[in-house]
Amino acid sequence: MSQLTVFAADNPAQPLLHSSDSKLIQRELNSAGVRFEQWQATAAITADSSAEQIQAAYAADIAKLQAEGGYITVDVISLSASHPDKQALRQKFLAEHTHSEDEVRFFVRGQGLFCLHIAGRVYQVLCQQNDLISVPAGTTHWFDMGSEPEFTAIRLFNNADGWVANFTGSDIASRFPLLP
Repeated sequence: MSQLTVFAADNPAQPLLHSSDSKLIQRELNSAGVRFEQWQATAAITADSSAEQIQAAYAADIAKLQAEGGYITVDVISLSASHPDKQALRQKFLAEHTHSEDEVRFFVRGQGLFCLHIAGRVYQVLCQQNDLISVPAGTTHWFDMGSEPEFTAIRLFNNADGWVANFTGSDIASRFPLLP
């Protein structure tokens, strides 16, 4: 189940808001300039589904998003707990950073925690299966896949270079709770 926890950026010990209500999550994130919605597949998806099958199951939603946001590249990424570089990958995403383009992710299966540092607050969004999040370009954030990652996500990009981070050098991410 999707969850949103909001903290004051200077107080990671006391949440200001915690909710699993998808409508409330969408309202809160939209008011912070972040797109959040839920999609449903048009075909059955399993852990063994190919990238092509996954993209086909969400083709209409992907096409709509591409038209709205000008996204030129779409791919599917999967990470499992058996991946030999899972700890290094986790550490790479845990440092606060920005992107020069929107970071758009749709969770086909599994989960991931997006932590958004916006206007003196930290919005922790636990995205799960069927959740779409679009973090606007320039938004400071970090991502946690957990110590035993298990997810498949569709990624959309405005450029052919894919994921390019601009790290802030801040240690804020180390002060907030993460996935186990």
